[in-house]
Amino acid sequence: MRVTACRKLGVIVLVLPLFFFLLMTGQARAATHTVSPGDTLWKISIRYGTTVNRLMEANNLRGTTIYPGQRLYIPGKIEVSRGAGPVSAADFDLLARIITAEADNQDYRTKVAVGAVVLNRVKSPLFPNTIRGVIYHVDEGGRYQFEPVLNGWINRPASESAKKAAQDALRGVDPTGGALYFWESWVRNKFLNSRPVAVVLGNFTFTY
Repeated sequence: MRVTACRKLGVIVLVLPLFFFLLMTGQARAATHTVSPGDTLWKISIRYGTTVNRLMEANNLRGTTIYPGQRLYIPGKIEVSRGAGPVSAADFDLLARIITAEADNQDYRTKVAVGAVVLNRVKSPLFPNTIRGVIYHVDEGGRYQFEPVLNGWINRPASESAKKAAQDALRGVDPTGGALYFWESWVRNKFLNSRPVAVVLGNFTFTY
């Protein structure tokens, strides 16, 4: 009886630190999703505000094939710093739509760069601190910061390549190295043309 009690106590002593560690890291209360017919990793990532790559990593998946009834661990939402909080499905869709509207005819790297500029603005004290706030920002002179908001192109559905570019931008990929502005290189604008150039990609010039 004493041996059994000691063994039980030993198990408790070993398990408790692990439990509290998991609790602190969020694993003990981790969200899960049971795959339904018609589900894809992409749809699930949008629903929970994460990415396909993070879902694959969290569930040790080697490919994107999933099956009805399969239970998936849902990793925490992506953080975007400076008060932006976790990225919601709506914000992710909006980021992908601005990439589509601005750069759908550009190469993939340029698409990622456009998404990175939005996120760089979120992090900058010079601009609103949310994805939605940045994209719909109107300056003191009444000027829209993104033309697709003015002409309505922002309302077009996001392309698949733009969605992937948004994922990469949210993961920290930034081909511009921190740029806050971009425009079509042929445009002449005193303010924009006076800023230090970060990089030229596709039809766009990116500046700090």
